[in-house]
This record gives sequence, structure tokens and C-alpha cells, in this order.
Amino acid sequence: MQQFYFICACVLSGILGLCVGSFLNVVIYRVPNGMSIAKPNSHCPTCKYELRWYDNIPVVSYLMLGGKCRSCKTHISFRYTAVEIANTVLWLLSALLFWRQSIPLACINMAVSSIFICIFFIDLEHKIIPDRFQVMLLLLGVASCFFDENVFWGSQLVGGIAGFAVFYLISWLFEIFYHKEGLGGGDVKLAGVVGLLLGWERLLLGLLIATIPAAIILSILSRGKEGEGREFPFAPFLVLGFGTSMFFGTQIINWYLSLFGI
Repeated sequence: MQQFYFICACVLSGILGLCVGSFLNVVIYRVPNGMSIAKPNSHCPTCKYELRWYDNIPVVSYLMLGGKCRSCKTHISFRYTAVEIANTVLWLLSALLFWRQSIPLACINMAVSSIFICIFFIDLEHKIIPDRFQVMLLLLGVASCFFDENVFWGSQLVGGIAGFAVFYLISWLFEIFYHKEGLGGGDVKLAGVVGLLLGWERLLLGLLIATIPAAIILSILSRGKEGEGREFPFAPFLVLGFGTSMFFGTQIINWYLSLFGI
């Protein structure tokens, strides 16, 4: 019977994740533009056609419309469908990995996953991390202290303080030596609140996972005259690293320590 309930929970998590993913598209588009997420109703940004319910079915509507607006036939970015699929996968993964350990912890990871998706795409396009997401992650980090058996209060407090302090120091030193901003304030705050959420061990792992691809990709993009002086978003890399560490960090750390017989 428990197995049946677990399967039902996973299926329901996937369905809800798909629906929430559709709402995240509204958040990603409107929040950085200072718009209300409640009004007006969803519409085509080109012709202002107000979407009907059958135009808003996650993934299905995009496929049926061929990736175009029903009214003006303007191409619709695949990003909307990618967000819906990503949120579905992460919510399902949260249920699979954490539901049996702690239902509240699974729900916390689902919420964190959705916030990570918003930060990823907003910073990628606008190079900002709205403070409201930082506050939500901070509250979820405090809540996780009561439900995550893989970390304890001391580890999470050290993670929060260390994450903020180290990133702030890097940003400060970069400004002193290069006379320009190296890390945005949003990145500094993100490291702090995620450190509280994950604990210092998984924070360190997440930073390692984030910096390796960031160093390779950003070094390539910054080459030549087009890349010189450009500002590149770092939060998408942080989100990928922190997300990986949130889901698999404990297993990765244990596997690494086992190589040394620890």
C-alpha cells in the first residue's frame, strides 16, 4: 500500500510540476519587467491576443499550435515549453528522492527547484536576480533546518555565512584590482541563502560544479572584440551547480570520501 501511495505522489508531483511550470513562465516574463503576475491575462506580446484555456495547456498547446501564436502566427520561444518540462522533471525528481525521507523536505525541494528555474532564465536574459527570490530561498533554507537529516544547524549556519562572506570578498577584491564589478550583489546574496539551505559541504560542492563549466564557457565567450567588456550572467551556472548538489550532493560526497576509505 505504501508503494501505491508513493507512486501516486510521484505522478501527482509531475502533473502539478507541469502546471506550476506554466505559471513560472508568467513570473519569468513579468517580474523583471515590473508587471503584475495576476493581471492582465496571458496574451501574445506581439498582437495582444488573449490566450484561451486551450492555448495554455502546458507543452500540448505549444505542439498543437506548431510553436506559433494562434492569431498572428508569430513564433513562440521554445523556452516556455523548456521551463514547463524542466519544472516537471525537477518536481518528479524531488518526489522520487525525498518523499520517503520527509514529505515537507520534498515539498521544499520542489519550491527551491521552481525558484532556481526563475533565477536561471531571468538572470540569463536580464542579468538580475530579484530580491523576492532571495527572500523565498532564505525562508525555505530556514524551514529545511527542521526536515533535512543530511545537514544540521551548525553546517547550515556556516554555509550561509561562508557563502555570503566568500562571494562578497571575491567581489570586493575584483573591484579593487580590476576597477569593475566581478560578481553582482545578487550572486553574493544567492550564495549566502543557498549556503543556509544546503550546508557548507554541499555548498562547496555546488560551487565546484558551477565554476568548472563557467570558467570554460565564459572564457570562450569573452574572447575577441565582441566579448571584450561584456557582462556575463553567472547565476545560471550557480543554479545548475546548486541544483545538482541539492539533489545528489550527499551521494557525490559520500562516493568521493569512500575513495579514501572514509
